[in-house]
Amino acid sequence: MENCIFCKIAAGQIPSKKVYEDNELLAFHDINPAAPVHFLIIPKAHIATLADCNASHEGLLGRMMALAPKLAEELGCGVKGLGAEATGGFKSLINTGPDGGQEVYHLHLHVMGGSRPWAGQR
Repeated sequence: MENCIFCKIAAGQIPSKKVYEDNELLAFHDINPAAPVHFLIIPKAHIATLADCNASHEGLLGRMMALAPKLAEELGCGVKGLGAEATGGFKSLINTGPDGGQEVYHLHLHVMGGSRPWAGQR
């Protein structure tokens, strides 16, 4: 989309601090982080919201979700241990629509880790 900031980032028209890039996906650090580690994973193709996805997007959505723990671990937020004894970790979030808190209308997955500023929130 012509005026979409994430499309411009994906096209290289606006610089970003990249974490990962391939033909379909781009991951980059959030410019207003809510945690010590906070990056976004976006499809390079413009999809406005998660609600706009259908069965044809299953592979892309699966790749986004599978990429999140790999990149989180690379950035120091991997889970160590099992079950209740585990340490570390991250939070993943997709805001959808105005009531869901979406601010940029280009599908994006937030991945946040480190100290837990959201602790106590539900």
